[in-house]
Amino acid sequence: MREFLAECKNAVLDGDRERAVGLAVRAIDDGIEVLDVIEQGFAVGIREAGDRWEKGEYFLPELAFSAESMKAAMETLRPALIESGGKGRSKGTVVIGTVQGDIHDIGKMLVATMLAANGYEIVDLGADVAHDRFVSEVKNQQPDLLCMSALLTTTMMGQKTIIDMLSEAGIRNSVKVLIGGAPATETWASDIGADGYADNAVAAVHKADEILS
Repeated sequence: MREFLAECKNAVLDGDRERAVGLAVRAIDDGIEVLDVIEQGFAVGIREAGDRWEKGEYFLPELAFSAESMKAAMETLRPALIESGGKGRSKGTVVIGTVQGDIHDIGKMLVATMLAANGYEIVDLGADVAHDRFVSEVKNQQPDLLCMSALLTTTMMGQKTIIDMLSEAGIRNSVKVLIGGAPATETWASDIGADGYADNAVAAVHKADEILS
């Protein structure tokens, strides 16, 4: 079992999507506890990939390949996890998306994957998400955290618009808001009334833990 979990970890570290999916399928076929495979195998790999990125041992493409491998393994395992009635020990629910007019997805995907690997339940809205959809999802999902990404200066105003819309709907105080994206800064987050800012996926996990603690 220890060797199998190490294989799962290494598949993610190597960014080998095909191998990660194969191991996920094998876990299901062999009746291995899905939650153990996720928490002690694949999630260990993506966290270590994040650590290596922070230390400068991995570059962004390597972290992205690791995240894609983790995501593919999770998608393969999810039906079995639901069937077993297990969700793991959730730190909270996160609604995440890239704001309207912005089709960039890789940074948001990395953040979503890293948050999932660190115990958060993720509702990923994708890219180019309409402002009112963010608001409706906060109403419907009642998440602990809303994460909004914007990679363009022309779309980052959408982050402010959505926070204003949350206030107008009377639900701003029901959710913490974390923003990110190339043009965003700590100052911008403060100016628009967000609860936090992160400039990369690893920092996003630390900030989420901090503002939800």
